Amino acid sequence: MLKDIKDIYIEKLINEDLIIEGWVKNHRKQKEYGFIDVYDGTYFKTIQLVYDDSNSNFDEIQKVKLGSAIRAYGILIDSPSKGQEFELKLDKIEVLGDCDDDYPLQPKSHSREFLREIAYLRPRTNLFQAVFRIRSVTSMAIHKYFQDNNYIYVHTPIITSNDGEGAGELFQITTLDLDRVAASKKVEYDKDFFGKKVGLCVTGQLEGETFAHAFKRIYTFGPTFRAEVSNTKIHASEFWMIEPELAFCDLDCLMNMEEDFLKYIIKYVLDNCPLEMEFLNKFVDTTLLNKLESILKSNFAKVTHEDAINILINSKKDFEIKPEQGKDIATEHEKYLTEVHFKSPVFITNWPKDIKAFYMRLNDDNKTVAAVDLLVPGAGELMGGSQREERLEVMKKIMKEKNVPYESLDWYLNLRRYGGTIHSGFGMGFERLLIYLTGVENIRDVIPYPRTPGNCEF
Repeated sequence: MLKDIKDIYIEKLINEDLIIEGWVKNHRKQKEYGFIDVYDGTYFKTIQLVYDDSNSNFDEIQKVKLGSAIRAYGILIDSPSKGQEFELKLDKIEVLGDCDDDYPLQPKSHSREFLREIAYLRPRTNLFQAVFRIRSVTSMAIHKYFQDNNYIYVHTPIITSNDGEGAGELFQITTLDLDRVAASKKVEYDKDFFGKKVGLCVTGQLEGETFAHAFKRIYTFGPTFRAEVSNTKIHASEFWMIEPELAFCDLDCLMNMEEDFLKYIIKYVLDNCPLEMEFLNKFVDTTLLNKLESILKSNFAKVTHEDAINILINSKKDFEIKPEQGKDIATEHEKYLTEVHFKSPVFITNWPKDIKAFYMRLNDDNKTVAAVDLLVPGAGELMGGSQREERLEVMKKIMKEKNVPYESLDWYLNLRRYGGTIHSGFGMGFERLLIYLTGVENIRDVIPYPRTPGNCEF
């Protein structure tokens, strides 16, 4: 009977006649016998096929190449070898898709830089089998958390005339003849496809807020685009974002939800990807499992931005970027706060209004806003959110101060006129979460086909 490798490991079908379909991971040939390791993508482990010169098609089996797609027939037997439970005593084999001799994934170590050049093949390696299964399982965990907690999943626009006001640089979309635009030195947006200036979304937050005022709790989970020219390990031009919005929820409520959400995701991944996580803990980051398990046991610290800056200043540590009141917190500051001072995740609250977006609720001191960043050991900022400003006149005043035009956001302002209420939300880059969960430090290695400045291959 035809079986997935995962089912064979679960059902332990010893002495059963089986058929498996998959790809050759390794083929170790001797003069009188051989071993073929096969994987089919359903399980992190391979299954070993054994054969010898008593097989009538011995010579044919010995010609099976690395990377080939095969169908194998045989009986599952207990394995005498250490490190594996069973093996398939091969009867016959069919090559469903042969593989050329220049197959790049030979059984040796390959650099991640090299594997990015053959991104269409890298899912076949152990590392990326682990990473992309964890990506899939984490996606499921996100949806399960929100669905089980009565959130509505909202598909916010990918093409938008809303630039997110400070969320990032916008990729513009047009059907205008750019050569003609260049020659005329004039852009006639009214003659463009949508009749106005539009681009790819940098956030779904503002549209998400409108649905939170109808469904109480919503979330978005989809692709977003940023046109910043930034070639770092944690930036990409196309990535996925998780953005929940909660009505009748203040900043304390939001922080409680963020902690619960993160712990749920970590536990779900540890429970559902044990083999993958063990592999990553052994070959990528030997502290990974301890780091994640410690998060589950920890109580997240809370500190205001002002107090956090004072902690950094009083540490007497020689930071490359000097910590200053009213300024942002640098990566090295995040590392000190989470790994040295608090030794735990920490919420940084009440940020200076001048360095935050117009939609964040102004605090009573008129200097800070009810914003919060969640910093975690080993990754720094993981989530950024705020209580949103629900007071129309206060928001209009802030928009004027920050030169944010009313006209294009009249619909957003109207939320404050038509039954607006206290509400909060946060954004988290999905790939930033995956970097944290896998220990793989480059965003290019947790996205199937990364899009970065100067790179749009495959």
